[in-house]
Amino acid sequence: MNFKEIQDLIKLINKTNLSEFKLKDGEFEMTIRTDEYHKMKATPATPQVISVPAAMPPAYAPAPAGESTAASTPVPAAAKEAAPAPAEESTNYIEVKSPIVGTFYRSPSPEKPPYLKVGDTIAVGDVVCIVEAMKLFNEIESEISGKVVKILLEDSSPVEYDQPLFLVDPNG
Repeated sequence: MNFKEIQDLIKLINKTNLSEFKLKDGEFEMTIRTDEYHKMKATPATPQVISVPAAMPPAYAPAPAGESTAASTPVPAAAKEAAPAPAEESTNYIEVKSPIVGTFYRSPSPEKPPYLKVGDTIAVGDVVCIVEAMKLFNEIESEISGKVVKILLEDSSPVEYDQPLFLVDPNG
């Protein structure tokens, strides 16, 4: 299996409700376990990490009349970072989204410069970042051309499937 086929397989599995997938082709063996698998195997004494998409606002009860919600409801740091984009952002921008779940990296290694910065122009097929999934470093290629107007994640941040990574102005 080549790298692209593995990426496509991971994308397909992420769209299903499978808990575990095993593949054996000659000497090549691969096992993919999803969150569903880990939930099934967890015991009450085992702590579980629950991932929440960054776009979801924190759940809380509205403050009684006359009270400030800021004082009565703590907002997690992750929720502050995932605040909706300011109104000044144009709706003409296109999002480059993550095709897989993993960890987002802006550069090929810590000592190398990032693949792109705000203001850079990208073309279809350009590598824009890396998403590490199950110890595999997947180069993410752009499916659009344009000018990068915003980088939506910090380096080494967890990323969900279909989560926006960059905003691109196709006219730029």
